[in-house]
Amino acid sequence: MTGTVATVGTFDGVHRGHQAVLAEIVRRARARGLASLVVTFDPHPLEVVNPSAAPRLLTLPDEKRELMAELGLDRVELVPFTTALARLAPEQFVRDVLRAQYGMQELVLGYDHGFGRGRTGDVDLARRLARDDGFAVEVVDAVRDDGQPISSSLIRTAVAHGDLAAAERWLGRRYRATGVVERGAGRGRTIGIPTINLAPLDPRKLLPPDGVYAVWVRLPGNGEGGRGVRYGGMMNQGPRPTFGIAARALEIHLFDFAGELYGEVVTVEWVRRLRDVQTFPSREALVDQLGRDAIAARAILNR
Repeated sequence: MTGTVATVGTFDGVHRGHQAVLAEIVRRARARGLASLVVTFDPHPLEVVNPSAAPRLLTLPDEKRELMAELGLDRVELVPFTTALARLAPEQFVRDVLRAQYGMQELVLGYDHGFGRGRTGDVDLARRLARDDGFAVEVVDAVRDDGQPISSSLIRTAVAHGDLAAAERWLGRRYRATGVVERGAGRGRTIGIPTINLAPLDPRKLLPPDGVYAVWVRLPGNGEGGRGVRYGGMMNQGPRPTFGIAARALEIHLFDFAGELYGEVVTVEWVRRLRDVQTFPSREALVDQLGRDAIAARAILNR
């Protein structure tokens, strides 16, 4: 590539702090007639340099790419993170990767960014390299909530503890996951509550605590025939003990939807947790509870 305004980083979550950096890239690139570029990584660098410390992810690679595209970036470069890349000194990374491969003319970094071997590259080093090599550096301040810098680790803690409201505030959107609809056993239809079942998600994806949730589900497509729009629903996340199934699953009943979605890719947004996963003494008791869950979920989504 030639002529880019670039940034580099993991950007897990593409949260409001990340969005400030990405918005600055887009603004500067358009002002200079250059391409806006994000260089990001898969897997997460810690999976390579310190696997025991690697976190569950807020955004899987495809989710990250989609979110960044929505923000108007011209190009998202998903670079395989390898041991060889991890060994590059920050000076080498800037010279051989950002400058030579991606034609970087301006580098935009978050205030606390670290890059290169052991994250030894920082803002001060980037500015020194910029003076020596003739490119520009812009540093974006932290985005704070009640004085606290928004960070991926902060949001991971909120999601893991089920604080979806805090996660939504820091992400700037509801927490979500993208998955493929697979054929289930059809138990929902037998009790009058048909469901869609998502294929198991990448185990790296961080999920909130198991339970029954009010959710929004966005279907694929362009809006024709009800596609490409979102439907409210309720989701059982976790085991299905009433049916003797211990494996975790994401099973969703969509409100006011009729049709088949097998093989389609859908996006689920967690809205609010309704209750724990429970074992019921009979199918009738389960159906009664699901009716109450549906009323509660509809009320939440209507608000």
